Formats: sequence, structure tokens, C-alpha cells
Amino acid sequence: MLLLGIDIGTSFIKVSVVDAVSQKCISTAQYPETENAITSLQSGWAEQSPEMWWDQTAKAIRKLTAAKAFDPKDIAAIGISYQMHGLVAVDKHQNVVRDSIIWCDSRAVEIGENAFNAIGEYICSSCLLNSPANFTASKLSWVKNNEAGIYEKIDKIMLPGDFIAMKLTGEITTTNSALSEGIFYDFQKEEISKDVMNYFGFDDSLMPDVRTLFSSHGNLLPAIAKELSLKENIPVTYKAGDQLNNALSLNVLEPGEVAATAGTSGVIYAVTDQLFNDKYSRVNAFAHVNHTAMHKRLGVLLCINGTGIMNSWIKKVCGDGLTYEEMDAMCSGIDPGSDGLFILPFGNGAERMLQNKIVGAHINNIDLNKHSKAHIFRAVQEGIAFAFRYGLDIMRENNLHPTIIRAGRSNLFLSDVFIQSFVNATGVAVELYSNDGSVGAALGAGIGGGIYKNFNEAFSNFKPIKKIEPGNTDLYDELYLSWKKLLEAHLKK
Repeated sequence: MLLLGIDIGTSFIKVSVVDAVSQKCISTAQYPETENAITSLQSGWAEQSPEMWWDQTAKAIRKLTAAKAFDPKDIAAIGISYQMHGLVAVDKHQNVVRDSIIWCDSRAVEIGENAFNAIGEYICSSCLLNSPANFTASKLSWVKNNEAGIYEKIDKIMLPGDFIAMKLTGEITTTNSALSEGIFYDFQKEEISKDVMNYFGFDDSLMPDVRTLFSSHGNLLPAIAKELSLKENIPVTYKAGDQLNNALSLNVLEPGEVAATAGTSGVIYAVTDQLFNDKYSRVNAFAHVNHTAMHKRLGVLLCINGTGIMNSWIKKVCGDGLTYEEMDAMCSGIDPGSDGLFILPFGNGAERMLQNKIVGAHINNIDLNKHSKAHIFRAVQEGIAFAFRYGLDIMRENNLHPTIIRAGRSNLFLSDVFIQSFVNATGVAVELYSNDGSVGAALGAGIGGGIYKNFNEAFSNFKPIKKIEPGNTDLYDELYLSWKKLLEAHLKK
């Protein structure tokens, strides 16, 4: 029996087929091979086409089946992981009415701040657990206020994973977890927030049918099955935001367990059984994949917009055709601290952990007679690691103190220089695993489809590749404090 996982990333789509018994990935494919662009019509804006996601999903699945590494008739369930917080809007014919305003878009920051003041700190902190900030609800309000003609055409709004499930099945559904990441959810009443809907003037009809996260979200349509070389009526049994799904893929489900990713953005994600709220909304709490009214499981998410995208930008600008592996090899020959070169990686929109300020990316202290490309490559890796340390300190302020962090061996966690910089800067050991987002989505499909009796069965063969311990922490503490002074100087401007 096989499970299909689909991961709708910002940079590309990845799909994997997992053997349900061994829980091992037996085939995987990605589309495109290069990284997708983000449309930025104005500074701070970020959009992508949902139809592009669907086209690339279809191409990735066809690429997967064309490899003939498995029998598509053995696929029993489909799971979907997706980039969080994006707004997708369709008309009554399920046609997209505008490009998606995605997670790193900053245009709705002021709208969210006004909503926080109007709805009130008590309700935002105790019911929503977050400020509306620039999350999905505020993005929809921006469309309502600025694109009235488009807003009038909207029949349903959804998140990116809901859209891909719609294309597969023809059904539009969502989950409590997805509603919470859009700041549409009231955790006290365990329902769509009337305070949010009333304040923004949204009609209830805009919201999809709400279903349990691990359940049927529709069956594969015959025409789509034929197009993708799959059998008809395979159920979609799992949908989750990428960071929640990453935590699931790493078996991070219970209080005290912590996951991290470092793709386009960087995330530390800690599970708690408390209704968590940071008073400045620098870190955010969402309903985790296993959250229920009686069994509260919240994921506290630290998100840094400028991580992998900073490394990608440096590769494009300075890499001269080098691979990431070659860049890593070059910077491994440079001593920690990059000979005084520091980089702030915040060039991808407003940063929530910096209270929605747009700091920008900065290269500091360049010595034209001393610094080389290798210094820049290392300073980028270290700057990203220091950004994680800054965010982790915010989590520590909120009484979250991880002693070990689990991460998949992908993206920046493929870099030995980054991993060692990360553990040295944070002082926390990292366990690396082979699972990624698409594998996690496949395992989620197995749970949602009842193929696994429980979470323990889904992760019965779960083992780390290796564990990396901190070292040289005194030096990295000193380097971090110098980096932090530069950041604080920019925050005061």
C-alpha cells in the first residue's frame, strides 16, 4: 500500500510516494528544477499564481509516475502540505479571481494593526491567540478595501492547500488548523471567530466547509485521475500548513517537542498544551495537526522571512554558477565570524519577530582588501543562524526552552556550516532526519485515511540520521552580540 504526499512550496512543488509499511520514500519528484519567482508589484508585496501551483503539481506527479518506480494503482490516500497564510479566492465556478497574496506579503500590516486595536487586546490574546497582523484575514480585507470588483466575484476563500485539494477533488473544504493560521479561529469557542468576521464585514458564505484535519476532503476526480495517470477516487485525507506538516514529519506532536526548517523562510516550531500568546505577536500560535477542544495542542511558530531566500540571492548574485555544495565547501575554510563581516538577512518583507518592521538585508563591515566570496557565503550562513538565535530568545522569554530541535535533512540543513553555526549560536543540539514535507504529507494521508491506527504506528520506523551538539558557544555568543547590536541599530532608524 502506497501514500502520495504533495508539498506546495514557495520555490517549487515536491511530490513523494511512501510505502505505508516501511514508512520509507520510494520515489520523489520536483517541479520546476529552478526556483519559482515571487511577483512583487510594489515594495513589500508578494504574490504567486495558484494556477501555476496546480500546473506544477500536475507536472510533478506525471514526472513521478513516469519514472515507473511504483504502481500508481497501489496509492491509497493523498496528503497535502502547503505554504501557510496565503489567500486564494475563487468564484462560483471555482475559477481563481486574482493571484494569491502569499505568506511574506506585507501590504496588510496596517489593516491588521487597526483590527487588533478595534477588536481589542483581550479577544486577540485570549481567543485568536494572535494579532490579525498581515495574516490571511487582513489580506482578504485589503482586497475588499482596494479591489471591490474582484471582491464581489469571490464565492469562497481558502489557503493554498485547500486550493490544490479543490483541483484534485472538486470539493472546497478547510480545517480548524487552517482557519487558525488565517486568524479566523476562536480558540475559546472552537469555531470561526465572529469578532473577526464582523469587524472585517465578511459574509459567512465565503468560508469553506470545515472538516477534521485527518479526514476525507474529497476523492480524486475521474478526469484528473486520467490526467495524472492515477486511479479514480483516491481520497485526500490530510491537509496542513507546511510548518505544522514539517513538525508532523518529524514526529513533533507533544508538549516540549520542537521542530525547525530553513527553506525560503526559517521556522522554529514548538508544541504546547497551553493557549499561548506573545504580547507583541512576535511569535504566533496555531492549532497543531492533533489539536482538539479536549486535547489542546498548539504550535508556537517563530517565522523569519529572510533565511533561505537570502542564501539563494547571494548564490544568484555572487555564485557564478556555483552549487550550494560548492559554496558550502568554500565557506567551510573561513573561520567563524567571517573576519568581522556581518549580514542581516531580513530582505523579504516585514518580519513578525521584529514587530512587523521592514529592516531589509544588509552587509556590514566589508573590507575590500580582506573579504572574499567565501567570507560573504559564510557571513550569510552565520547571519541566518543569528536570526534564529534572536527568535529563539523571544521564545525563551515566553517560557519555551527547547533542549533539542528536530530538523529534516533538506534546504539549509543540508549545509554543515549552517548546522554547526545554528547549534553553536542557539546552544541547542539538532537531530537530523531524512523526512521532508512531501513525505510528511504522505504519512499524514496514512493517518487521515485510517491506514495507521495512531501516530505511533505511523512513526514506528522513525530514527535520526545523526545528532549535532553545540560547541565553541562562547565565541558564538560574542559574535551574536555584535550582530545583534547591528540589528538593533537598524531597528531604531
